[in-house]
Amino acid sequence: MSQAYELKAELRERVGKGSSRELRRNGLIPAVIYGDKQEPLAISLPVKEVTQRIHAGGFMTTVATIAVGGKKISVLPKDYQLDPVRDFTMHVDFLRVGANTEVNVQVPVHFVNETKAPGIKIGGVLNIVRHEVELHVPADKIPEFLTVDLTGAKIGDSIHISHVKLPEGARPVIGDRDFTIATIVAPAGGTTGEEEAVSEA
Repeated sequence: MSQAYELKAELRERVGKGSSRELRRNGLIPAVIYGDKQEPLAISLPVKEVTQRIHAGGFMTTVATIAVGGKKISVLPKDYQLDPVRDFTMHVDFLRVGANTEVNVQVPVHFVNETKAPGIKIGGVLNIVRHEVELHVPADKIPEFLTVDLTGAKIGDSIHISHVKLPEGARPVIGDRDFTIATIVAPAGGTTGEEEAVSEA
């Protein structure tokens, strides 16, 4: 998991476009905390700090603490909007998380040991089908990423979700098939002589 962090927020008494524009002029952004069978809570956050968190990576898979109104609330970012021109944060939605909260999150996939994949060593190409996998997982056990080990992978091989070790309590949201994450494909010119020799051996 990514390192948890805390954000200091202020309660918002007014909502709407005019209020949001005023917040942004003052270096703040509107945000909402919802879920856990409680009323939504309108807050404002420092735009600079939130934008830095987003660009640092792992924002959507890291449980954070929001200090607001004398309370500390555990949350998971569920959505955010960036200004398409100036690339700063416009709005964030947070989900309250408790001890037993389970969530669906998109988790990045990292590939390791490409140099130990015979298919890649002879010129094959790693064709990534899914850069992220959606998991249903306890909120306090969200992995920072999933690791796919390419050791021994040959041209024509497919790596499925069943080949990936998932953290405790996690399961793929797609549960009706053993879906493909990546394949090793032949180079554009077809298989190499070395590959043919390997296949004949």
